[in-house]
Amino acid sequence: MKRLALPVLAVAVTATAAGCGGSGHTSPPTTTSAAATTSGTAALRAEAASAATGDIPDNQVFVVYTDPSAHYAIKYPEGWAQSGAGTNVVIRDKNNIVRIVVRKGPAGVASATRDLRALAGVKVVRAPQAQALPSGAAVKAAYSTQSAPNPVTGKRVTLMVDRYYVPHGGRVAIVDLGTPVGVDNVDAYRLMIQSFRWR
Repeated sequence: MKRLALPVLAVAVTATAAGCGGSGHTSPPTTTSAAATTSGTAALRAEAASAATGDIPDNQVFVVYTDPSAHYAIKYPEGWAQSGAGTNVVIRDKNNIVRIVVRKGPAGVASATRDLRALAGVKVVRAPQAQALPSGAAVKAAYSTQSAPNPVTGKRVTLMVDRYYVPHGGRVAIVDLGTPVGVDNVDAYRLMIQSFRWR
């Protein structure tokens, strides 16, 4: 497993009681396909027209996305495109996709299990389990999905997704970290989910 040698962040972050402070880095919203911006907590979908992007490099610079209306912050790779705001945000680079959905409700193992059972067109590869994060208690699961066939080649892109349910004050952030099969972003995605902070 690769280790990430993190350079100096492009955004300064000072610790607060919530674990994250200072000014966040927010790029102007960009357009992404409906495959990644499905409302609610539906499964992430890859784009059949996009080639699988490579691994996130070891020298990748990470910056901080702060959403003042949904009250959270998370690190992400500099240069990735953003769309949405508030309760539904997508950050992506081709078929490397991160989505954060914030909603009211519980975030235990039982509710996560029901949530995953309601997802259409997915294969659960890891059942929901309790997971400790720096931001507090959470639940982690994993699933896979496939894109629609490419209209020319008929090929599909399989996306492996780690899903986290991170509760706070009667709300839950559902964080999907998706990457194509064969791409190793384990260390980078671990850094991202461990950076998540409620504000």
